[in-house]
Amino acid sequence: MAITTPQQNKETVLEAFETLFNKRDYETARHFWSDTYIHQSAHIAPGRDGLFDLIRSLPGTLRYENQVIVAEGDYVIAHGRFSGHGLPAAWIAADIVRFEDGKLAEHWDVIENEAAQADSVSGLPMFGDTFPA
Repeated sequence: MAITTPQQNKETVLEAFETLFNKRDYETARHFWSDTYIHQSAHIAPGRDGLFDLIRSLPGTLRYENQVIVAEGDYVIAHGRFSGHGLPAAWIAADIVRFEDGKLAEHWDVIENEAAQADSVSGLPMFGDTFPA
């Protein structure tokens, strides 16, 4: 049983997301996600293969950018942007990951379309310091 620190878990999430979403290196990505991975999402088929199949179905232009990442114990929350998926607006997501034995074992997400400046009642961007072009 691998014991990891919150800092190691944050680094692993960022490396795993880079490997799967940006590099599309499925073989290497298998080493980050548990064989018994649970995805608590209504729009993704079960297990690690369900997630990988979803990514395979999206355009090769898909990109993940992280803005903030925090961890406590076996949990990591990453606030980021998914762009290049072929839809009009990027997705802003809070991804919550639970670690087990040093691997991503369970995941929840909260996703919404990134608002343009004209649509932002607060007048603030949802990601970074500027609105999308």
